[in-house]
Amino acid sequence: MTTAATRTTDETVDAFFAAFGAGDSEALLGQFADTVDFHVAGAPNVPWAGSRSTRAEIAEFFGLFPQVLTGPESFEITTRVTQGQDAVVIANCVFQVTATGKKFHNRYALHFTVTDSRIVRYHMYEDSYAIHEAFTA
Repeated sequence: MTTAATRTTDETVDAFFAAFGAGDSEALLGQFADTVDFHVAGAPNVPWAGSRSTRAEIAEFFGLFPQVLTGPESFEITTRVTQGQDAVVIANCVFQVTATGKKFHNRYALHFTVTDSRIVRYHMYEDSYAIHEAFTA
């Protein structure tokens, strides 16, 4: 049986990916709460690695991608598991770093927590070594 909390989490995650895929930064940022536990682990040469908490910092995070990467060569969500306020999405994508011309395949997991229809936690677990290598000339 699906609860209202699960539907809200699923709908919020769906809205996040729809906005991200459309390049709609206003709609994308609208999915986040005012303060977010936002973290992406990675090497120092990966520009989006690190922790953030405000919408302005999150806007900067998503604004980095078109500055340093080509559009995705491929993108596929393979799994989503939702339980209450939490959703975990597993996806595959291929991007190219514009500065080096190197491509990387990234199989990653995103852990979302949604409260009051807004994302309050966004933790990304990705192949930081492959990304590091792609950013290394």
